[in-house]
Amino acid sequence: MRLIIRDDAPAVGDYIANYICKRINEYAPTAERPFVLGLPTGSSPIATYKALIKLVKAGKLSFKHVITFNMDEYVGLPRDHSESYHTFMFREFFSHIDIPPSQVNILDGNAEDLIGECKSYEARIKAVGGIELFLGGIGEDGHIAFNEPGSSLASRTRIKTLAYETILANARFFNNDLSQVPRMALTVGVATVLDSREVVVVVTGQRKALALSKAIEEGVNHLWTLSALQLHPWALIVVDEDATAELHVKTVKYFRSIERVQDEVERTQAELKARGVLQAGAAEQQVGSME
Repeated sequence: MRLIIRDDAPAVGDYIANYICKRINEYAPTAERPFVLGLPTGSSPIATYKALIKLVKAGKLSFKHVITFNMDEYVGLPRDHSESYHTFMFREFFSHIDIPPSQVNILDGNAEDLIGECKSYEARIKAVGGIELFLGGIGEDGHIAFNEPGSSLASRTRIKTLAYETILANARFFNNDLSQVPRMALTVGVATVLDSREVVVVVTGQRKALALSKAIEEGVNHLWTLSALQLHPWALIVVDEDATAELHVKTVKYFRSIERVQDEVERTQAELKARGVLQAGAAEQQVGSME
């Protein structure tokens, strides 16, 4: 696992957007071999989405051969509701990039058979070869997607009852009217996320500092589902300074030192590529280790 620390939320968004851009371009997706990207909703990824849109408009990135799978959707909220995650994704991201709508996958919280919808979602992910990179955010209690505290770390896409704290946190999107916040959602499971080849998580703000410290300074714990990333071979958490408030000083220094060394390794690789020293294909491989 790597922890990248940036000054503020916009800087975090820029870093992650450039990281995703690099991964997609290195992958060189085609219609026959698309890049499969997992995506979150909520306030956490907005800065990243804005930065990705700028990269697309600048001609540095294309989503024409990218397939996306969103993490979750409310149960019972009309698809065209202003706070449905379907509406959110098209408003904040998809409508501004060159992705074909047919390549967008979002759970249907109004399906007649919700269990069948969840099973179908897992099957669709498997059918395209799995998720290459899953971008995620977390709640103040460390939940990723709607995998609330106490969720099974072996969980798959399923129906989930929301924790009261999550309902309170999301009330701000429903005019602070708790009665309007859905009580259930469809969500990918912890194991669904861990199955992806790479996981990138954005954590910003002091209110999520405790969750971050629990996730990386303590052991794997189903009460802090973000901690499951300790089990993933290629996990990256990108945070702002405020989110590090609960971390030990030694922890921050350690991860900053790892970043310095990783930057050095990547600069060396770029120099070797420029000199033609690296073998064909080697320059596009990920370097370093997340473990």
